[in-house]
Amino acid sequence: MFIMNLNLKDLQGFLTHPTLNTNTGFMYFALFMCLFLLLYFAINKNTSCKVYLIDFVTYKPPASQMCSKEGFLKQTRRHGYLTEEMLDFMKNFMEKCGIGDSAYLAETFFKQSYKPLMKEARREVEMAIFGSLDMLLGKTGVRTENIGILIVNCCIYNTVPSLCSMIVNQYKFRENIITYNLVGMGCSAGLLATGLAKQLLQVHNNSYALIVSTESITENCYVGEDRSKILINCLFRVGGAAILLSNRPSDHNNSKYELLHAIHDNTSSSDRSYNCILQEEDNAGIVGVNINRDLLIAAIATIRPNLTTVGHLILPIRERLWYQISYITRKLLPSLNIQQYIPNYSNAVDHFLPHVGGKPVLDELQKTLGLSDDVMEASRMTLYRYGNTSSSSIWYELAYVEAKGRVKEGNKVWQLAFGSGFKCSSVIWRALKTVDHDECNPWTDEIAGFPVHVNCGPVPVDFAPSK
Repeated sequence: MFIMNLNLKDLQGFLTHPTLNTNTGFMYFALFMCLFLLLYFAINKNTSCKVYLIDFVTYKPPASQMCSKEGFLKQTRRHGYLTEEMLDFMKNFMEKCGIGDSAYLAETFFKQSYKPLMKEARREVEMAIFGSLDMLLGKTGVRTENIGILIVNCCIYNTVPSLCSMIVNQYKFRENIITYNLVGMGCSAGLLATGLAKQLLQVHNNSYALIVSTESITENCYVGEDRSKILINCLFRVGGAAILLSNRPSDHNNSKYELLHAIHDNTSSSDRSYNCILQEEDNAGIVGVNINRDLLIAAIATIRPNLTTVGHLILPIRERLWYQISYITRKLLPSLNIQQYIPNYSNAVDHFLPHVGGKPVLDELQKTLGLSDDVMEASRMTLYRYGNTSSSSIWYELAYVEAKGRVKEGNKVWQLAFGSGFKCSSVIWRALKTVDHDECNPWTDEIAGFPVHVNCGPVPVDFAPSK
């Protein structure tokens, strides 16, 4: 600190001091120069820029694509590709999976027969992507030529040219835009894309990053007789989201949130985790996505270290201390049968939004963390109203708490997503202002009717484990 008090006269006196010609003088001079350079680099070091979420929108399909569980089963029976035994299994599962009667199916499912074409799959993603982007760009007023980064994630549906290229062509983005097309990344890809955007914005100054999350179910309906693969038909529905991030300091005042942390975990090295959600052919050569009973074990095993990392970043010292004390006591004195202390994350975040996944995963997550029904409300209501829309589900949840008027200035929001691999991602936001719902929020017209009571028993998970 003494360097800050030096002036030019002091420096001149030091340099002209007679002892400077001695070895001791040279040593002091070298020390002075080292300290001066350290101070210079400390002052001029480029700190990590802040990343803001200006706004986001979620896609609400036309009412003509809304389909009840009974209607879906009736249409599936009409298509004739499933046996009565499989239809009975689907009916039993759908009655208890947590999805209501207002989620959306792709247009191809309403036809007399299920014979999906590539153009129909493309139309599904175009409706979700262009519908979301038109709303987002109109809402924010950001011009496409100012967007420097584009990240699109869509797990199963993959086309040539890529979805990134499709968007660039449609909106005429500039030629030097940085694009990433993420495929096969599962339901956690939306938050993985957010982490990638954060890293890119650290090195590309004064930039906007656009993230698009969606999935196409048109070509991915399973038509075989393997119960482990039929769950995709029951859970996944049409949806999509578009998110605009910025690192421009001038956007601080017109942004909704500031990105605080992005944490990612991957347990793909474990065969059990890797095989719990796997796209493969059945014995008849029919392609489907296999989901087996190892999913719950793999999910909790992957989510747990992610929660630990998040805890170290956001939990108060008292919560971390109690956790460590109970952990050490359990190890040293197992005979006491002391329960492991579960940190109270509500002391660190105001809104916890775990990916909807499916009812069994939400139940297990709620039980593991000791969460209340109020904390899980946004996730369960999103599952009930929209089903599992894959990577975009997490944004329907955030739209839900916004529509409820629960996001206040300074609130911290924790989004948690998990999916095939097995992967888990957490993103922590801080609200820069109190957020009110608007006409672009898909919940606006019906939010007064939520939450609803969902009365369903245990989900029948009697399909085979991974090999």
